[in-house]
Amino acid sequence: MKITVQAIHFSADKKLIDFIQKKADKLELFSDNIISGEVYLKLENTGEEANKITEIKLLTPGNQLFASHQCKTFEEGTDLAIESLRKQIQKHKQKQSAISSEARNADPLAVEEDEY
Repeated sequence: MKITVQAIHFSADKKLIDFIQKKADKLELFSDNIISGEVYLKLENTGEEANKITEIKLLTPGNQLFASHQCKTFEEGTDLAIESLRKQIQKHKQKQSAISSEARNADPLAVEEDEY
């Protein structure tokens, strides 16, 4: 899966980008329909310790998944966002399987016969 990482108002080092790519690649174990992903890393100008925001958007056919977390480190934020996306993927797959099982159970060829 192709991941685009954008660091806003700072430059992310190669080690952080590799970490994000490695974590995002694990999502392909749960769904092979992921087309691409976008990661936004932001530094918030506050006095708080947890001033690093990680936002991840995944594009799938007919759907877009999004997770955002604010933490002390980008690695921690990435871990939490990936976990949120994993849960979203599983929920989406459950909905799809429920819809497809309903469609299989319905007989579209059954036509009521008119009484003569």
